[in-house]
Amino acid sequence: MWESGCPAHSFTGPAAEGKQQSTSSSREAEERNMETSQPRSSERMSADLSELLKEATKEVHEQAENTPFMRNFQKGQVSLQEFKLVTASLYFIYSALEEEIERNKNNPVYAPVYFPAELHRKAALEEDLKYFYGRNWREEIPCPEATQKYVERLHYIGKNEPELLVAHAYTRYLGDLSGGQVLKKIAQKALQLPSTGEGLAFFTFDGVSNATKFKQLYRSRMNALEMDLATKKRVMEEAKKAFLLNIRVFEALQELVSKGQENGHPVQPKADLLRTRNINKSHEHGPAAGKEGERTKMRNTDTTPTTSLMRWIVALSFLAMTVAVGLFAM
Repeated sequence: MWESGCPAHSFTGPAAEGKQQSTSSSREAEERNMETSQPRSSERMSADLSELLKEATKEVHEQAENTPFMRNFQKGQVSLQEFKLVTASLYFIYSALEEEIERNKNNPVYAPVYFPAELHRKAALEEDLKYFYGRNWREEIPCPEATQKYVERLHYIGKNEPELLVAHAYTRYLGDLSGGQVLKKIAQKALQLPSTGEGLAFFTFDGVSNATKFKQLYRSRMNALEMDLATKKRVMEEAKKAFLLNIRVFEALQELVSKGQENGHPVQPKADLLRTRNINKSHEHGPAAGKEGERTKMRNTDTTPTTSLMRWIVALSFLAMTVAVGLFAM
């Protein structure tokens, strides 16, 4: 079932620039200290939240990683329409996640891992959607019921159980940072996207100069969160729930594309079935004139039917989901 749109919520934006600058020196100092620190004992590591999350999601991660569908995607078997549908769902998910992060940025259960300049993806996804759908992208993108349920879960925990927010932030952001470059290269080649990066802003982390060091910093901040064992167990369960929510989203996208294939025509995002509300009335004025022709061509050519479409959407879905929750690459 497809809803007319995901719930609209305001977004207050990243922290003030002055605050980000004031914390940059301390973050660099933390990174230097971690590089020279001695390895912790296995006894201490067993209590670290990052290790607990990794272990808790090991089984489902391995199942996704070993699926043949991912291997198909790695061969470049992905259509533009599939890629656009995934990007649209990610926009709704990250909009909700980042709204709740802003709500809890000063809450001690989340504040230590608040990195808006380095990690937030909403603005990048807006840029990609404008490229793929044009200036009226907000009225065109679909929001399946599974995506809406994911959004509702994020808003619920942000308001009622903010200590669980770290599970979603960790599994999404560090997964994107770990596997995003691989997926970016595959999509750019398979979809013949511009070498200048249009349509791939989601995978570009301009605020992170060294992904390995930043992930070490993030894990150390997360492991330092004050949580008792019972709370850590709840966070672990929430991480597994995040995995399941991702799977359901991509199953819904698979169903959409396969139905279009059965009907003998490609999926169109404009039909009544996919109609979405205007999430934000303050539309921007649209893409630059010099790029409009290219974007129009992009939107027109994505209606060409693809071979084995059902198999490809699952390939894309599982790889995207694995990238997003790529705990073992962290």
